[in-house]
Amino acid sequence: MVDYRIDRRSGVATYVQIVQQTKQAIRLGLLAPGDKLPTAREVVEATAVNPNTVLKAYRELEREGLVEARRGLGTFVRRTLGAAPADSPLRAELEDWAARAREAGLEREDVAALFTAVLETHYPEQAAHSAPAHTPQGDPS
Repeated sequence: MVDYRIDRRSGVATYVQIVQQTKQAIRLGLLAPGDKLPTAREVVEATAVNPNTVLKAYRELEREGLVEARRGLGTFVRRTLGAAPADSPLRAELEDWAARAREAGLEREDVAALFTAVLETHYPEQAAHSAPAHTPQGDPS
């Protein structure tokens, strides 16, 4: 199950945060095909967001073919993304690196900027296609 965390100060629309966090859970293998997403009501109770915002996020995920809504049953994951399971040895290395960065006094934004710069070096073909996480979106809900 996904535990959504909404950052109202991020400048990223709430529905986009839900989409991003769902995709991350799928990519990490925390959600697999056939798994049920929390109901809109459960997300609303946990995050205090508008139910229409949750439904908008779920519709976007459905439009992308990642989930499917089954009338009367809920919304279910249809397919996986990527190949970075949560228990990957690379994750452990990244955990160690993040801990060292924090011990060195780097703030979260500093770490994110540094990591993004490294990603853009190693994945230049994708850098132009992905918007930074802090870019404001049109719908603030």
